[in-house]
Amino acid sequence: MKRIILGFLIGCMLLVFAGCGGAPQGASSSSSSSASSSATFATIDDAMGRTVTIDKKPERIVVTSASFLEPLHEVGGDVVGRPDSKTQMPDYAKDKASVGKVYQIDLEKVLACEPDLVIVNKGMNEKLVGSLEESGIKTIVVDMKSYDDVKNMVRIFSQVTGETVKGDELVKSMDDKIAAITKKIPQDKHRVAILHSTNQGLTVQLDGSIAGSVTKMLGWENVASGETPLEKNPDAAPYSLETLVQQNPEIIFVTSMGKLDEIKASMEQTIADNPAWQTLPAIQQGKLYYLPQDLFLLSPGIHYPEAVETMAKLVYPEAFK
Repeated sequence: MKRIILGFLIGCMLLVFAGCGGAPQGASSSSSSSASSSATFATIDDAMGRTVTIDKKPERIVVTSASFLEPLHEVGGDVVGRPDSKTQMPDYAKDKASVGKVYQIDLEKVLACEPDLVIVNKGMNEKLVGSLEESGIKTIVVDMKSYDDVKNMVRIFSQVTGETVKGDELVKSMDDKIAAITKKIPQDKHRVAILHSTNQGLTVQLDGSIAGSVTKMLGWENVASGETPLEKNPDAAPYSLETLVQQNPEIIFVTSMGKLDEIKASMEQTIADNPAWQTLPAIQQGKLYYLPQDLFLLSPGIHYPEAVETMAKLVYPEAFK
C-alpha cells in the first residue's frame, strides 16, 4: 500500500512540474508571435520630412530616376520598373519595365509594375506620392543634389535592402576617395563663379547645386553664395554681367544643358561681344572651364568623387599626373 501511495504522489508531482513547464513555454510562444507581428522591417526619414515605416523587405521596387539604379544595386537592391535614360542606364536595368521619362513619369505604367515600394525623386515627381499612397503603395522621396544628399540616399537604400553594412562601406569609400583628392591639391581659397548655360540663356549656380556642392568640398568660395535664388529653382540665381564683374572671380566654371559644342560657341560669342568680360581675371588668365554634363547636369550619385576630381584636375592638372 505504501508503494502505491508513493507512486501516486510521484505521478502527481510530475504532472505539476509538466504543467509549470508548459505554461511559460506557451506564454513565450505567444509573446514571440506578438513581437513578430508588430515588428517593422525599416523606419525611414525621407526628403519630404516624412517618417515611412516598411513592414517587410520590398520585393518589387520602382524608381523614378535612373540615378537611383546604381546606388540601389550597390547595396543589394533590384527594380521591376525604371524611367528611360540615354546616359545613366546600367546593363542590369536595360530590360526592366519603363515607366516613362524622368520628367513625365506615367502613373499607369508604375501601377502596372505592381510595386510594393516606389522611390521618388524630390523636385521632379513628388506629385505622384498622393496617388501611390491612395493605391496602398509605399513611397520614399529622396534628394541627391549635394554630396550629403547622396550619402543619406545610400543609407536609405541600404535600409530598404536590409544591407546597412554595405551602405556604410560605400559611404566610407566615397569619403576616403574625396579626402585623397583634396590632399593632392594646394589649399588655396579660390573665388569661383559657376554659370549654367542653356538655349534660354545664363543663370548662376548657388551652393546647393551640384557644382556648388563640389566647389565647397574643395574649399573654394562660390562668389554667388547668399544671392537670392530664382523663384522656381532654389539652387540658381539670375545672371548679371555687372554683378559678375563686381564679384571678380578668379575661376569660372560652366555647366550646361544641350549640345556642348553649341554651348561653347555661344559662350565665346557672348564674351567677344562685351568688353566687360575681358576685365575678369578668370578670362584674362584663361580659367574658364566647361564641366561634363554626365557629372554636373544630373547628379553624379555615387560618382561624386569623380566630380570632385574632375573639377580639381581642371584647376590643378599637374597634381594628377
